Amino acid sequence: MDYGLLARQVEALAEGEGHWLPLLANTAALLWDALPDINWVGFYLHACNGPTDELVLGPFQGRIACTHIALGAGVCGTAAARDVTQLVPNVHEFPGHIACDSASSAEVVVPLHDAHGQVAAVLDLDSPTRERFDEEDAQGLELVGHAIERAVDLAGPALA
Repeated sequence: MDYGLLARQVEALAEGEGHWLPLLANTAALLWDALPDINWVGFYLHACNGPTDELVLGPFQGRIACTHIALGAGVCGTAAARDVTQLVPNVHEFPGHIACDSASSAEVVVPLHDAHGQVAAVLDLDSPTRERFDEEDAQGLELVGHAIERAVDLAGPALA
């Protein structure tokens, strides 16, 4: 997979678009169409609501998903809390995995940052095939994430 090309396509989608919501929606659709053997791709947004520090479902492609994930819980919450990409060959062996879709077997989650360097969201991809994702996929999806971070401030308003 040419992740450099996908990152450039994300940059093209962002041209003239200052809002993160449409960019994330179109990026989810782009990745859904471009990547084989995935059954879910989307974003969870870091929401700090008083005493609750959690991830909330954002734009995605795939089946209905979990809407709230506690920071530190599951693969997405772990990626956000540790600020480290999570590459999970077999989600059934990941301690505390949250099975939003029982068909998912592998997962990769990339933290995304706002203009202040804080984790503002995660990019999440699932596959029904164990070991679907490798280090090349993780690094490539980080390129896509960096393209998003450069294009929009994820701490800014979704629409203005």
